This record gives sequence, structure tokens and C-alpha cells, in this order.
Amino acid sequence: MMRHIHCLLCLLIVCSTKIANPPLLHAETRSLHTGTDWQLKPSLKYDTLCLLNAMSGDPYYLHYYQAEYEHFHSLFTPEEQAAFAKLKHLIKDEGHGIVSATLTLYYSVVDDETLPEMIRTAHDSAVMEAGLKKTSYWSADSWQNYEAARPALELALRALDRVGFTAYWEANARPKIKKRIAEFSSELPKYNIIPVIESYLGFPLPSQTITVYLLAYSEPHGIRITGLRFLTHVSYPFSIVLHNAIHEPMHPPYNAEDPSIHEAIDLLGRDPLVMDKVQHHDPSFGYNTAAGYIEEDSVQALEQLVSEKFGVARDACLYWQKQDGGMHVLAVAMYVGYKQAFSLTPESYSRWFTRAVQDEQLRGSNLQKTLQSFSSPNDCH
Repeated sequence: MMRHIHCLLCLLIVCSTKIANPPLLHAETRSLHTGTDWQLKPSLKYDTLCLLNAMSGDPYYLHYYQAEYEHFHSLFTPEEQAAFAKLKHLIKDEGHGIVSATLTLYYSVVDDETLPEMIRTAHDSAVMEAGLKKTSYWSADSWQNYEAARPALELALRALDRVGFTAYWEANARPKIKKRIAEFSSELPKYNIIPVIESYLGFPLPSQTITVYLLAYSEPHGIRITGLRFLTHVSYPFSIVLHNAIHEPMHPPYNAEDPSIHEAIDLLGRDPLVMDKVQHHDPSFGYNTAAGYIEEDSVQALEQLVSEKFGVARDACLYWQKQDGGMHVLAVAMYVGYKQAFSLTPESYSRWFTRAVQDEQLRGSNLQKTLQSFSSPNDCH
């Protein structure tokens, strides 16, 4: 999404690869893609917004960015320090969101590249609001939360601009990112993931171009923004970047406005196990609503299936035991059930999902049995 335009274009890597089509849903084959184009970029804008997590003093992020916090915090006035803390309070504590994920998503609908441009948008977000309303991510409640946080955001961005964050990023972040782009640019074209993803989704993605922004301050998250674009950390090994690239384009893996999908999400969200996982986990992980949790676990299950097609799959049992404190148990049942069903009769994930919820394959005792079987000693090494 962002950077100084001329420098970014110099660093842009565009790669393309094509393979034979995977099994597809017959009615939709003509509109599906056959290739995957890759773009790798740095971004001052997104790195700035991600660093806000740590600048608030949030212990969850100080684990990763204590040095940056200590470097900048003493340079801020008390009023500026309070603005960073208020951002965290409003977006994370009250809004149950993630500061970096919320703000990078919102700023992805505007063309800002520099801190002065970002400050102007924070001061007057009308263009951002209009752009966001054109996407599937618009939520009046979430926008109200952003509006409450907007004055603190403007002050925080002005503080970073005042203390020279742009020069700091150019000296400390961009060189590492540029080096990483060079390392990844020869590997990513080997993975033609878009057609395989679409074979499971059952509908074409908006593009066959995936844009990866390598960032210095996004850890520990991988973040989807508008379009087929996502944010990942510069330190992540290639395998994680590839998994993020597989994962993020699949959000959402269904049309949540479809009445049958909406009904299935509502029904599954009332399952005791799902309710327990949503209500009892570290909110810093995100997934703090039933709908958000169900979507994320759907995508995690699909990510595992796509990864298997390219021989880069994780040990599913061990991964889901540890990932985000073991909260993604629903992904286990989705993975097991959909993999079996697809092997017999290829169909879109959304079609299988609605049926699996309605017939209780993903609920109640059947859900519990699947989880117990999957985590047995014979399955987990």
C-alpha cells in the first residue's frame, strides 16, 4: 500500500506464473484465474500505523518493540504520550479491535504515502469514509469507534512526524526490507496459488495479483487490507510469508450477506464450544466476535488445504494445538470435514459450510468427536 512512490516503484517486483487449472466448479470455470502475479513492496504508511501498537505502551507489543518504544517515548510530550495510550484504549480496549489492523485497513482505501498526508486524512477523514463504504469492510459501529479515536490518531501522527520518524524509518527499516524483497523475488513466482484458492472458494478473486507489503513494525501479525494486499513482517521466513499470502486473500471465504451463510454463522456462533473460545482467549489475538472467529477458522482450514497442494503444509495437529493458545479448534473440524467432502465431490467451501452447520457436523457432539479424534496420539506427533 504505501511508500515514497518513486523509490517504491524502483523496488517493485512483479512476477507471474501459470500452471494447469486445478479441479474447479463447472459453472464458474470461465471466470476464474489461471495465474498468480506477485508484488513485493515496503511501506512507510503501514509501518507507521503498525508502530502505534507499541507506542501506546501495550505490553503485548513491547515484547517485540521495546527498543523503539524507549527511543521515541521520551521524545514525546505528555499530551502526545496520552494520545498513543488513548488510541489503544479506544480501539483495542473499548472497540475490541487491533490498532494496527483497524488503521491499516482504513488507510488502505486512500492514497496517502507520507506522514503529512496521513495527518491530513486523520484531521478530515471524509475521503476515507467514502472509500471504505465502497468495500465489504464498512461497519457503521466500527467507523464510530474510529471517529472517537481520530483526534488521538492525528495527535499521535503529528508527534511521530515532529520527532523525525520518517528519517528513522528510512535509515533503520527500508534497507532491511529492500534486502528481503530481493531474497523473496525469485521464490514466490514458483507458487501459483490463486487458481487453487479459487477452486475451494468457488468464485473468482478480484485479481490474480497479490501485493505483499514487507514491514518492520507489524509483528506478530499478518494483516489483510483492501484488495488482494496484505502486510507481513520483514523477519518472517519465506514459509510464513507464503502462508500469509495463501491465507489473507481468502478473507472472507463466503458472502456473509447471503441469508444462508448469515444463518449458519448465527447458528454456529451459539454452539457452546464456539462461545467458549470466543469469550475465553487473549483479546490481543483478535477474533473477539463469533462471526470473526468463524471466518478466521474457516480461512485457516482452507489455508491448510491449499498448502497441502503445494507441499508446504504445516503439521496441522501440532499447529492448531499451539496457534493463538490453541483457540482455533473449529478450524480442525472444518479442515477434516471439508477435506473429506471435497475429495468425494468438489464443491465450494460456502456450500459445504452451510450444510455442515445445518446437519450438525460442525456443532455439538459431532464437533466434539471430530476434535477428540483429530488430537488423538495417533494423529498428533
